[in-house]
Amino acid sequence: MDDLPDPIPAATLILMRPAPSGAPELLVMERTSAMAFAAGALVFPGGRIDPDDHDLAEQIGAGVDHAAARIAAIRETIEETGIAPALDPAPDAALVTELRRALEAGAPFSTLLETHGLSLDLSALTPFARWCPTFREARRFDTLFFVADAPEGATATAAKAEAVRTLWATAGDILGEADEGRARIIFPTRRNLERLARLGGVEEAQEDARRHRVRKIVPWIEERGGEQWLCIPEDAGYPVTAERLETARRT
Repeated sequence: MDDLPDPIPAATLILMRPAPSGAPELLVMERTSAMAFAAGALVFPGGRIDPDDHDLAEQIGAGVDHAAARIAAIRETIEETGIAPALDPAPDAALVTELRRALEAGAPFSTLLETHGLSLDLSALTPFARWCPTFREARRFDTLFFVADAPEGATATAAKAEAVRTLWATAGDILGEADEGRARIIFPTRRNLERLARLGGVEEAQEDARRHRVRKIVPWIEERGGEQWLCIPEDAGYPVTAERLETARRT
């Protein structure tokens, strides 16, 4: 493992909204085939934690666990999907578009919040999981996953530089798309979708997170019956804790 790149601190946000089927819909995006990490895969919006996220966390995040990661998850969701969760007051569509364009141009999130008189409700995000895979990818991430309610009536659009589409669907439907070969999902996303498929919304996800302490999940390879399996801890809240390495690397 010594030849692995150092993990990049990152954050991702699982937005959930009610759906007629009863199971909540989740927001995912399909990354472009040109991306260095998870090219062509369905993922939750997110990205690396920037220095400005840490600076802002020092100003507003007193007493909040993972404040910089929460800020990064909100910022990346605005930039990648055009949805602005956990902002107060809730911005209208025109302001969200303005914030998104400014972030895409490199404007600091802290400056934009101050300019437009906006504050962040960091408590709207609940820590759900933390993953740090050891796959030999060009980039490797140590990612905190958060869950939150989607803003009512929010419409998602893909950031063309990073994604070809956004999709609202239940966890079960996303897994079905992948199983039928219509979509690709990487190992951590699949495991989290399987976990989320058992939950009825944000409140149940929050309760599930309380039952299973958020700790760093580092998958390992184990030989079972002459085959290599990619494994995770059995007490971390996941219904599936091992997958053949061959299929885990292919999906």
